[in-house]
Amino acid sequence: MLAFAASMNLQEMKRAGRKIVGVVAWDYQMAQIADRAGADLISVGDSVGVNLWGQAPDEITIEEMLIVCRAVRRGVKRAVVSVDLPAHEQNVEAARRLKECGADMVKLIGSADLVRSVVASGVPVFAEFHGGKDEPEMLVEHAKRLEDAGATLLDFRHSGPVAGEAVARAVKIPVIGGLGGGPWLDGRMRMALAAIGYIPSQTEQYANVAKTAHEALRAYADDVRAGKQIKGQRA
Repeated sequence: MLAFAASMNLQEMKRAGRKIVGVVAWDYQMAQIADRAGADLISVGDSVGVNLWGQAPDEITIEEMLIVCRAVRRGVKRAVVSVDLPAHEQNVEAARRLKECGADMVKLIGSADLVRSVVASGVPVFAEFHGGKDEPEMLVEHAKRLEDAGATLLDFRHSGPVAGEAVARAVKIPVIGGLGGGPWLDGRMRMALAAIGYIPSQTEQYANVAKTAHEALRAYADDVRAGKQIKGQRA
């Protein structure tokens, strides 16, 4: 019932013209922060392997995603939680396992047939597809096929203002975007660590946590080397 209620809330936001705020988070603490900050959707991306663990993009496993799913689920009280299926484990059984560990929906990149199979198993789907060189009419048809297959939400990457607006208008379900998205969609997605500046390579941040962390740890190291009591720790 939680997953159904959560997905209906996102669809109500689209009907009301309210933009959906999506945040990618991979741990309990950041999930809590994003939830309290008002995120509507918290996406547990399989990019955790690359950005936190130094893995190659195709190394993440369903077992690892289950661990991250549980951590984020513990930190979220009100937002919708979506969890990625690893690229090489896009199947119904993996989707069921993610739902059992607390996902309100699963995110996948696949055909309408895969979406239909996962939805038929009782798991709501956040379906990802990409723009690029395809004509807007073709992208609209793709989006409609995913909607007809039962997708609850669409992640339209590299949409552009023309195709993005056309797709968002053509389907009844919300269309949000991370990479290459814009205000023409029903909402946006951003990695929490990128937004706060924890990932130094990211530009246009809302903060610079990497710099703050560097300065704090340098100050801690200086206190230790000077024989001082460190801050925040009792003698």
